[in-house]
Amino acid sequence: MTTRTTGPPRDKSIFACSECGNETAKWAGRCPACDAWNTLVEWSGPRAESAPGLLSAAPDPVEMSRLDIDHELRLPVGNSEFDRVLGGGIVPGSLVLLGGDPGIGKSTLLLQAAASVAAAGGTVMYLAGEESASQVRMRAARLGLTGEGLFVYPETALEGALRRAAELSPRILVVDSIQTVYCTESETGRSTPGSPAQLRESTMLLMRWAKETGVAVILIGHVTKDGDIAGPRILEHIVDVVLYLEGDRFSPYRLLRGVKNRFGSTDEVGVFEMAGDGLRAVDNPSQAFIAERGAGVAGSCVVPTLEGSRPVLVEVQALTSPTVTPVPRRSATGLDSGRLLMITAVLTRRLGLPLAGHDVIANVVGGLRIGEPAADLGVALAIASSHRDAPVAADTVVIGEVGLTGELRSVAFLERRLTEADRLGFKRCILPEATLHRQRPKTRIELLPAPGLREACRLAFG
Repeated sequence: MTTRTTGPPRDKSIFACSECGNETAKWAGRCPACDAWNTLVEWSGPRAESAPGLLSAAPDPVEMSRLDIDHELRLPVGNSEFDRVLGGGIVPGSLVLLGGDPGIGKSTLLLQAAASVAAAGGTVMYLAGEESASQVRMRAARLGLTGEGLFVYPETALEGALRRAAELSPRILVVDSIQTVYCTESETGRSTPGSPAQLRESTMLLMRWAKETGVAVILIGHVTKDGDIAGPRILEHIVDVVLYLEGDRFSPYRLLRGVKNRFGSTDEVGVFEMAGDGLRAVDNPSQAFIAERGAGVAGSCVVPTLEGSRPVLVEVQALTSPTVTPVPRRSATGLDSGRLLMITAVLTRRLGLPLAGHDVIANVVGGLRIGEPAADLGVALAIASSHRDAPVAADTVVIGEVGLTGELRSVAFLERRLTEADRLGFKRCILPEATLHRQRPKTRIELLPAPGLREACRLAFG
């Protein structure tokens, strides 16, 4: 009788898709998850959790009551608006993802922040996946940055870059961009950079490396045509902070908006102005956005909005023009097009304005985008002002949400908005009457309450 000798157990082979990362037990010509052809790659052994030699053994569990809390453990990036959005500075060991449209200024903002941290005595490593070292140096020279303490490393292989970063021991690691780097020592090594599987593996590796070393990592992420971070949604779940740099490319102003922050509030917004030497922090955005407003011009209204927790005064403009087309246009820039349609319908039905034969165009000056319904009344009065060719008083601000029956609904944080308007010299405010039933703000501004849209127009135009 023949006895079969048994050796050590063999590792079980798995097949991983190089595009989506889906794993199957058998090979197939097409991935069952993403339907991509010829993307299943065989891997033997356990799934790689990290690149060899990069991460140490996992630490022992620690009882939470024994952990110390250091409220001052933040690293300022040297830009008041950037620090404001981060909650006072970047937390060591955190993973920050910055997204935005092409050419909006993401690389410029991070290069300035990196140079500022380096100039203050903290070493920074800039991992350039899209540019050569000389190209980054040319951009730094254009921004007036010396680059002392800022190390540029043009590389896309992530494991090798992290080994060099470990030798350098920087305070911050900037990756420009996450779509260009890739892992070579995992089952996704054969997939192209920027694929969903590579984005997931690269971000996970950077997250583990940041937590172990205590180095803050900032990632630049490309966005899709819909404005979302390119790649699987898991990226935004992995990182600690998600920031979006917004604005019109042809406008000098940019808004840095936080949509996720594990170490602070997501209600903060930073305002920047694009200049020849880079992005400058705008300490008084209200003054900047209404500085060029003309007095006595029909179709214009000033609205005290809230950008995060900060009150900002913006100018809303509207233009009505007769049209011979059977379907008049409703165009909104910086506003929700659905709310513009609603406001136009309310003006037509409740106030009797003959807008059915007019094109209505609304715009927020400065390239900003207003999402809160508290700007409804300002949009409505700007449209009525343009149609009647009667300007709203230059010293008047307008605030309120418009309902379908023409009523005005109350808004929150009224005193904060009025304080900003008073600081800039405005004397009157048209607002919903219901707001004063809920809160009595302390302000020097004359309050003109109105229960509905018709009464608000009477207050604005007499």
